[in-house]
Amino acid sequence: MRGKPPEIAEEISRRPAGTGAPEILTLGRDGWLVRFALTLEPWVTAAVQKLHAQAQEAARSGALPGVTKVSPCLTSVLFTFDPASSERATMRAAIARLVEAEDWHAATPEPAARLWQVPVAFGGEHGPDLDEVATLSGRAAEQVIEDIAQTPLRVLAIGFAPGQPYLGLLPAAYDLPRMSALNPQVPQGAIALAVRQLVLFANASPTGWRQVARTAFRPFRPDSDTPIPLRAGDEMRLVPVSGSEMSVLLSAGDPAGGARLEVRR
Repeated sequence: MRGKPPEIAEEISRRPAGTGAPEILTLGRDGWLVRFALTLEPWVTAAVQKLHAQAQEAARSGALPGVTKVSPCLTSVLFTFDPASSERATMRAAIARLVEAEDWHAATPEPAARLWQVPVAFGGEHGPDLDEVATLSGRAAEQVIEDIAQTPLRVLAIGFAPGQPYLGLLPAAYDLPRMSALNPQVPQGAIALAVRQLVLFANASPTGWRQVARTAFRPFRPDSDTPIPLRAGDEMRLVPVSGSEMSVLLSAGDPAGGARLEVRR
């Protein structure tokens, strides 16, 4: 049997055994992936957000020469670099210095530089799966709405579709699995829940997540100077409004959907 390439074998040998320390893994010819865990936990999302912020600052200061992009995901951070200007081993060493400087299990996220307050209508035609979420979480529908509205959500990652944000984390009671059957389609602006996260659908889409609400805020605006207004690490507060108020916002056609942005720094 052929052995693994030396570079891959080296990375596997470096993986910590049960310590919970982050792994630094190769990804293609121009990437290093720092992975904190395989499943979401509060410390993991905090660690991802903190490393993302630190890495961006390090790249600006020149401490990560050759880095072209730093991209957070749900449990990891991807460092993309230019192989023509930085050797892979040099890049890994620079990333390792960032990673080894912190106790990531004790991480707290950097304060969000931007806060979005987004009007959202829960339940009824705008959130047909709210009652099911309430039953599965052991809460009344009103408590579900309150829990979501009072949680300071962060944009954990943007993906699946252009501009589409994954928001979290919700309290542990909302660690709910996906639905057993696919919902053929939720509308643009649907807000759906699964595994302690919310996703705000940029476009109408099939999904296995439960739709609890809807917003007129559009996270993808192809005709705008800023097609993707959200950034990873942004904080978002979902502000409950009535179904009739949401219908008015939807019919207005404003992609901001009544949302307000506060820039803190």
